[in-house]
Amino acid sequence: MTDREEGIMKLYDALEPDEKRLFSVSNVNHLAWSLVILLVILAGWMGAALVNAENQRHALITKQCQDRVFKEEVNKTCLLTVRSREHWWQHLGYAMGHLSPEK
Repeated sequence: MTDREEGIMKLYDALEPDEKRLFSVSNVNHLAWSLVILLVILAGWMGAALVNAENQRHALITKQCQDRVFKEEVNKTCLLTVRSREHWWQHLGYAMGHLSPEK
């Protein structure tokens, strides 16, 4: 091969993609971050369920959803819409602080 041909071949070799850098490599562990996001969503869902259950429990104990006709019965539609405390965080705080029923 002549020097001219070698120079042209070197130019074409330089145009080839570098196979080591062809695919981008991420240092972020996607599985771990996906698991973290999933656990945060699960904790939020469990917190919302806990607030709802404590709201209904407190309404039942304070008899806020007593049926007007039958005094011993519970108005189930009232349980779906009742707000037995002013804020949701009060329900969450009470439920997290009182893990066993009161005696």
